[in-house]
Amino acid sequence: MRLDDPFDQTLLEHVCPNDWTNPTPSGRYNLVVVGAGTAGLIAASGAAGLGARVALIERAALGGDCLNVGCVPSKALLRSAHAAAEARQIKELGITTEGPVKADFQSVMSRLRSIRARIAPHDSAQRYREELGVDVYQGDARFVSSDTVDVAGTPLQFKKAVIATGARAFVPPIPGLDAIEFLTNENVFDLQECPQRLIVLGGGPIGCELAQSFQRLGAQVTLIEATKQFLGREDPDAAALLHTSLQQDGIDIKLDTRLAEIRPGQGTHHAVIEHGESQSEMAFDQILVAVGRKPNVANLGLETVGVEYDEQRGVHVDDFLQTRNQNIYAAGDVCMQHKFTHAADFAARAVIQNALFSIGPIGRRRLSSLTIPWCTYTDPEIAHVGLYERDAVEQGIAIDTYVRDFSEIDRSITESRTQGFVKVHTRQGKDTILGATIVAHSAGDMISEISVAMAAGMGLGALGNVIHPYPTNAGALAQLGSDYSRTRLTPAVKTFFERFLAWRR
Repeated sequence: MRLDDPFDQTLLEHVCPNDWTNPTPSGRYNLVVVGAGTAGLIAASGAAGLGARVALIERAALGGDCLNVGCVPSKALLRSAHAAAEARQIKELGITTEGPVKADFQSVMSRLRSIRARIAPHDSAQRYREELGVDVYQGDARFVSSDTVDVAGTPLQFKKAVIATGARAFVPPIPGLDAIEFLTNENVFDLQECPQRLIVLGGGPIGCELAQSFQRLGAQVTLIEATKQFLGREDPDAAALLHTSLQQDGIDIKLDTRLAEIRPGQGTHHAVIEHGESQSEMAFDQILVAVGRKPNVANLGLETVGVEYDEQRGVHVDDFLQTRNQNIYAAGDVCMQHKFTHAADFAARAVIQNALFSIGPIGRRRLSSLTIPWCTYTDPEIAHVGLYERDAVEQGIAIDTYVRDFSEIDRSITESRTQGFVKVHTRQGKDTILGATIVAHSAGDMISEISVAMAAGMGLGALGNVIHPYPTNAGALAQLGSDYSRTRLTPAVKTFFERFLAWRR
């Protein structure tokens, strides 16, 4: 964050106030929460709202990655980038403008910081103290005994505790990388000038979103991914479609490629890259490292209280988000495979239930019971929930797959946004929805309808009987429901209907 920027000053006043005075603890807390990202904030506010005495500890800024260096600033940047692309394509809609469309990068970043500052009061230390009744402590937390955590020299006793310290950008040991000022999600939003030549290392969600954003805002981006498909967990058809879209934006995509070395220079640096047996060198101005996340587990004293962890998986928890220490739970990026804000949110709600309001096995919620969708907010977006086809194969589950391309959907045609598809997997011979992938301009919004259906036990056939407004892209889901229903019209059933209708004549 930029201390000389008025918007960032406002942000820090809310989430990391310089004049904050830690409270004086009195007695034991029902719940001590270590970390004030999404999981920590939800755990603290939810427990306090139900009558618990809660302490919330944060060593940096409340709001965690999501507010400060994650979801909020990245989506603000994406909005400007997508707007620039739409403006360049506006002639296709019969609208003319004079001169080329250019992005004012400083204005884009100023807008980003203003939005972050506007949202900051939701996560402010003062709000949590005064409105929600949470004791907020600033400082490093360290467990010192099975019922005590120390923060800035003050011991806090607890009945139950939650570790919600999140994760940070993983930086691979590439020779020469430490010799330059490289970017991660933690500092990329501080930029004031758009890089002319930007390497994005890593083809995961963060890498793809920011690669497309910076390309559309004026940079020449090279996206380097070590595997043969970026977005490695996603449906191959979805990844292939996005691959085409990124290439159309002008991004130089290098798959199955390894960054072997950085050779620093004065302003201009050189990257040595390897593809198979071949090696080449390319010049660049800045590099964004986006190869994954590393859980924040160091210096917490976890060994002291019998909490198992490792540097890759983070804190080890069971299906109830409980560690080996029965009084300590964890939630969010520090312990979960799905590192999403909404996943951390609902995991924290489960922790409140399990830690404070369950009696033995009664009333406990399982992490595996959550239906967790996710979305990569590129253009087009890629959203998913449930099983992929490969998951079904690995688990020996026979499936039927229904696909509808948006080039067949009237609303998509009228908007000239026909890239994408809806793909739904059902249990073979039934309409039970096991998983779905949507690639579309609004895939992140559309996937919720599938998530609701899955959580409610509503089948694809029943979804086809729900009236959808015409014309909408969501109508594609209803059409898939009709596709399923037509599979029930077997020759025998059709013959029966024909004879019945003949009798009715």
